[in-house]
Amino acid sequence: MKALLDRARQWAKSLKRQTMVLWFCYQHPDTPWLPKWIAVFVVAYALSPIDLIPDFIPVLGYLDDVIILPLGILLAIRLMPPAVLAQCQDKALAWEQSQVKRPVSVTAAVFIVLIWIAVLTGALLAFAHY
Repeated sequence: MKALLDRARQWAKSLKRQTMVLWFCYQHPDTPWLPKWIAVFVVAYALSPIDLIPDFIPVLGYLDDVIILPLGILLAIRLMPPAVLAQCQDKALAWEQSQVKRPVSVTAAVFIVLIWIAVLTGALLAFAHY
C-alpha cells in the first residue's frame, strides 16, 4: 500500500512539473501556435483553483485530474519542438528548486464558473419547458 501511495505522489509531482514546463513553453517565443494554444488551455485549467468537474462528485470529480489533464499535457509536449521543450524543462527544474509558489489562473477560474452558469441556465431552461 505504501508503494502505491509513493507512486501516486511521484505521479502528482510529475504532473505539477509538466504543468510548469508547459507554463514556460507557452511563454517561449519559438513555440508554434498549435502547441502554444494547447499549452495555454492545459496550464490555465491546471492552475485554476476551480475544477470543471468538482471533486465532490463521486468518480467523475477526479476524472479530469486523472485523464483529461494528463492527456492534455501529453499532447502539448508531443507537439512541442524539442529545443523549446528542453529549455523549458530546465526552467521548470530551476523553478521547482527555487520553491517559488505556483501561479494561479484566476482567468481560468472565471471561465469555468461561466461554463457552469451556462450549463445550469441551459438545464433550467430545458426543464422549464416541461
